[in-house]
Amino acid sequence: MDRETWRAKVYGPFTGKHRERKGDFRTPSGVPLEPSYGDGEQPGVPPFTRGILPSMYRGRLWTMRQYAGFTSARSSNDRYHALLKSGSTGLSIAFDLPTQIGYESDDARAEGEVGRVGVPINSLRDMQVLLDGIPLERVTISMTINSTASILLCLYVAVAKQQGIALHKLGGTIQNDILKEYVARGTYRFPVEPSMRLICDTFRYCSEHLPRFNPISISGYHIREAGATAVQEVAFTLAHGIAYVQAALDAGLEVDTFAGRLSFFFNAHNNLFEEVAKFRAARRMWAKIMSGRFGARKERSCQLRFHTQTAGSTLQSRQIDVNVVRTTLQALAAVLGGTQSLHTNGRDEALSLPTEEAARLALRTQQVLAYESGVADVVDPVGGAPFVEALTDEIEARATELIARIDQLGGAVAAVEQRFMQREIERSAYEVQRRIENAEDVVVGVNRFEVEDEAAPPVFRVDAVEQQRVIAALRQNREARDDTEVTSARAVLKVACEGTDNLLPAILRCVEVYATVGEICATLEEVFGAYSETMG
Repeated sequence: MDRETWRAKVYGPFTGKHRERKGDFRTPSGVPLEPSYGDGEQPGVPPFTRGILPSMYRGRLWTMRQYAGFTSARSSNDRYHALLKSGSTGLSIAFDLPTQIGYESDDARAEGEVGRVGVPINSLRDMQVLLDGIPLERVTISMTINSTASILLCLYVAVAKQQGIALHKLGGTIQNDILKEYVARGTYRFPVEPSMRLICDTFRYCSEHLPRFNPISISGYHIREAGATAVQEVAFTLAHGIAYVQAALDAGLEVDTFAGRLSFFFNAHNNLFEEVAKFRAARRMWAKIMSGRFGARKERSCQLRFHTQTAGSTLQSRQIDVNVVRTTLQALAAVLGGTQSLHTNGRDEALSLPTEEAARLALRTQQVLAYESGVADVVDPVGGAPFVEALTDEIEARATELIARIDQLGGAVAAVEQRFMQREIERSAYEVQRRIENAEDVVVGVNRFEVEDEAAPPVFRVDAVEQQRVIAALRQNREARDDTEVTSARAVLKVACEGTDNLLPAILRCVEVYATVGEICATLEEVFGAYSETMG
């Protein structure tokens, strides 16, 4: 069986119809359901509190996007095929830490981390293997990458070009949110100013060549994982969004040429109603910010479109089956809050990368919500409830106040440099941990309802042999390429860094002659320098 026949048999036509919904919506008892209920604001109308589309999931379900990356490009590719076969409607690529920071797999600084928390990508050869057999024009790809985001985007573009796919057909998202790395996560490489330049250059490149691709996913997820409250997650994420929009405007872009492709990435925690209200408040706030502060005219420019992932920090290593309950509750909050795509964590992720069985169960959790629970049959089914509406208003008010404080400091970039957000998150994280350790907040199976002699579950193990194969492939790439072309392409990139031209064409040229991610980052660092946080 040839590759195309096999792919069609496994995946089907990939027309998008698998998420479309039509028909007469009724309860199991036969009660007909209206598209939405309640007076006043309607879904699909600014400021979009009740959802960005009039029909929401009645017209089309959210994208079920499972996040995965394993010890090598080949093993990751195998998992992506398995996820698509199981019913995933989008892929989300997890990269290992050396790739995220821009170190080659055989760099001494990468030792012990190759393939540990995601897939290692050193060059175009790895990207070719990673995306082998994936119909890029029909499957949306999300890449969780930040300081090296422009390089990974160019790798993706190079593979698409080799496959003969027109760039305007490519859909997906690249995270590309460097500010939250300084605030909450730490996979930065370059100082703030040149990092912001790379982001603006990516905006411009995507607006010109990749009209269906989201050039940034402004992320509150990691801010929340670091210990922020729901209010802080909204405020700091939208403050970062404001900084990116302003930087793009300062670089000469028109707001309505790029704002419609901005996307967001939020966390879903355990407190169901606060999480639902958080999503609704964020949507309303962003619409007001874009129309009021930035003068956006297009409705799409004012729509906050977001991906959600369930909260990894809430997963526990004890009684791991209880994590399925936590994840289901969190996924329900995301759906009730109107997410556009969703990843559900595996029950074993407090211990390791998820096993294939855990990943499948996580996906099935979304499918039960979509097809069996009825929550997708009405737009904003909790909208109008006094408690939810009051909580939405309160989160908006508190988050707006925090953004005003950030504005007083000079904006998000200045607030990052002054460690304002970092200190606020540290205080919140400390308070949460104090309450758990004092059993003021109950965590089932941890500080109450424990069990003794719990059997150890099976966990995913990183293959050390596979890590050595990754390093061997990197060295083979260096031997097989034309070093003269690599040297020339890097020299052109260095000149571009010293000037004001868009850097992505020069990066793409480096990628296409098989320069490594590490070499490209080293070239950028020659001009930009490296970031080192000054602890406050």
